[in-house]
Amino acid sequence: MTGSDPETGRAPHVPVLLRPLLAAVAPVQGVWLDGTFGAGGYARGLLAAGADRVIGVDRDPLALEMAAGWIGDHGDRLQLVAGTFSELDQHAGGLLDGVVLDLGISSMQIDRAERGFSFQKDGPLDMRMSQDGPSAADLVNTADETVLADVLYHYGEERASRRIAHAIVAARAVEPITTTLRLAELVARCLPRPKPGQSHPATRSFQAIRIAVNTEFDQLAEGLAAAERALKPGGMLAVVTFHSLEDRIVKRYLQLASGAESNANRYAPARAEDAARFEMVTRKAVAPDEVELADNPRARSAKLRVARRTGVAPRALDPKALGLPQIQTKKGRR
Repeated sequence: MTGSDPETGRAPHVPVLLRPLLAAVAPVQGVWLDGTFGAGGYARGLLAAGADRVIGVDRDPLALEMAAGWIGDHGDRLQLVAGTFSELDQHAGGLLDGVVLDLGISSMQIDRAERGFSFQKDGPLDMRMSQDGPSAADLVNTADETVLADVLYHYGEERASRRIAHAIVAARAVEPITTTLRLAELVARCLPRPKPGQSHPATRSFQAIRIAVNTEFDQLAEGLAAAERALKPGGMLAVVTFHSLEDRIVKRYLQLASGAESNANRYAPARAEDAARFEMVTRKAVAPDEVELADNPRARSAKLRVARRTGVAPRALDPKALGLPQIQTKKGRR
């Protein structure tokens, strides 16, 4: 199967909201950059829809390794780059006709226990998308209790963050926390037993730790700014998010960049720095329809936002304006 996981023999990732994305950016043409290449679903969809060339960027070596078996089918129309989408303008090699970002963690990462992303299977507490740098185990076993609580609360919206952070610090004093199941069990003991249909108690905590390990919110803010620099006038930006925190950042960025919140006083003259750098294509987030949900339950929390670049020069934006949580990273075993 093209793009299949060699361990399972099945497609490791289904591109979410691909049909509405392609419809929103039609006609697809020119050079596009897929900043979260993964298993290549969006890149293949863009090529099939008419893109002349797609540059696929991913910081996960596994994604590039898995693409080696089928990338040749597309000749020079598909180019792969090892890197982060926060620097996508540097990977582009010129102005782009479109950028697509799928911010969800891929199935091929979740399904492999050795990557340490999932609490469903026991594995090393890793969670590194790039497979280098400090791991989740490093964060969990060295961060100050206050830092851990802030990470859980701001990145996972976990209301029991202080209780969980205290339990982590107490447990690691006895023995380092090095596996996913041990962390999941530790978190679960701090929370009420879930009712039928509710998510696992560790879901929010694992999300928060993963975001912190991979600096995902900083990457997102920098990636949106990089897309603004890389897109030519008329170029399209499409972003798919999977939880409210991500979507809030994207929505805020596009509101500010499109001038939707630039001038509270409608009678005051417009300022040059407030000129819209993007025009909204989707006035509100696009959600999956019933057909897609039936085919791919993973899509249930996905949202798509699309905007078109104007000819106004790009402008730097203070990350604080996007509401990014500011967490001090002081460490110390307590």
